[in-house]
Amino acid sequence: MQFTSEKRLDDGVIEREFTLGEVPGILWTAESSATPAPLILVGHPGGLPRMYPRVAARARSAVAEGYAAVTIELPGSGDRPSSAVADQARADLRQAIQAGQPVSDDIVDRLILPLVEQSVPEWQATIDAVQELPEIGDSVGYSGGVISVGVRLAIVEPRVSAAVLFAGSYVPRSIIEQARQVTIPLHVLLQWDDEGNDRQMALDLFDAFGSKEKALNANMGGHTGVPQYAGEEANCFFARHLK
Repeated sequence: MQFTSEKRLDDGVIEREFTLGEVPGILWTAESSATPAPLILVGHPGGLPRMYPRVAARARSAVAEGYAAVTIELPGSGDRPSSAVADQARADLRQAIQAGQPVSDDIVDRLILPLVEQSVPEWQATIDAVQELPEIGDSVGYSGGVISVGVRLAIVEPRVSAAVLFAGSYVPRSIIEQARQVTIPLHVLLQWDDEGNDRQMALDLFDAFGSKEKALNANMGGHTGVPQYAGEEANCFFARHLK
């Protein structure tokens, strides 16, 4: 991990951009902390420069609650090399939605599965690198999307002990089957009228989770209409499981 910039923000947060191999990312920590902070992995759908205001707001909120937060750019997004397979899958997805047709399993698999296979090891490498810093503790939580990435991390990465999952993306059938292996506590956010999400698929995924503690927080509204109190409830969830 190589830090490329550092900013001290007005709320006592240090924001550091970094690269980990070819993967760019951002780490947010408190300017001063008496003990190592639990780490929140801030997931997002890709395109970090475009997503920065929303991602940074979530990260700074986490730091205010006593956590450190980190995010990385997804494969094929931002300044990372594009994928012809993913680009075609996105085009096919848009065409199906605009035509009012069902989105086929083939489209979802081509769009999501390669992303999961590449990004999950990158997230694991990020945890390795960040936890070498003295200000970062052992506890790790995942917060955000792409939800299939969060599901796979919950299965294969033992350091992730709780997750807040954003149900805002299509989910391959194979990921729904794998969800039965998830046993960590889960808090799932679902926008009931999300124009870019298959609600029934999200409900099927929630039903498949093997966790004994899982909660579904469903709110009316579109993709970007998550109410503020939903974030506050997610903070309470992490406080129970990471501190």
